Amino acid sequence: MNTDVPTVRIPPCSAQTVELGPGDELVVIDPEGQQVSDVVAFGNPDHGEYLSSGRSLDYASRLWLTTGDVLYSNRSRPMFTIMEDTCGRHDFTLTPCSKDTFRIIYGEHEGRPGCEGNLATALAPYGIGVDRIPIAFNAFMHVSIDATTGAFGVLPPLSKAGDFVRLRAEMPLVVAMSACSAGQSNNFSFKPIDFQVVRRNPPSCSNG
Repeated sequence: MNTDVPTVRIPPCSAQTVELGPGDELVVIDPEGQQVSDVVAFGNPDHGEYLSSGRSLDYASRLWLTTGDVLYSNRSRPMFTIMEDTCGRHDFTLTPCSKDTFRIIYGEHEGRPGCEGNLATALAPYGIGVDRIPIAFNAFMHVSIDATTGAFGVLPPLSKAGDFVRLRAEMPLVVAMSACSAGQSNNFSFKPIDFQVVRRNPPSCSNG
């Protein structure tokens, strides 16, 4: 983390957006431990390009991505490079939780929006609706996979308070991040997520 830049807090069960330029760094922080942040990204201004789980996992040839790995777009262009990762375990296979997630898995019927709805709300100013929310890079999410049967389980995150993942933007992006609303993803203790943005190429000031 960088002590010279402000830290922004995403309250529990909500989401926020940020715009990044090439070379800017996004630091996603778990301030209290055992919380997940669903991270999605779109090209800016071309929102038809988005962060792709399938491309990223295919090119890395493994499920669990960490320091040095590249996260690719649906057009096979680098979107992020993972520069630093103090947790080392994230998920890039499961979709953001939604009203249907809570209904099917938890038997809830009150209609909480989940990360899918919260991300869509945060991205609404960019014209990105709920049907365009892709599989997220689920920072700190701990998914176990049985090597024999392929069965998987969502376990409490391995992240401790203060763990972070530092992502360098490789193209202009609009990014949305959530503080996850799914109990299985955060040990049924809904917590905030923090983030920092380190601008590597800040706009020049004019004395005009």
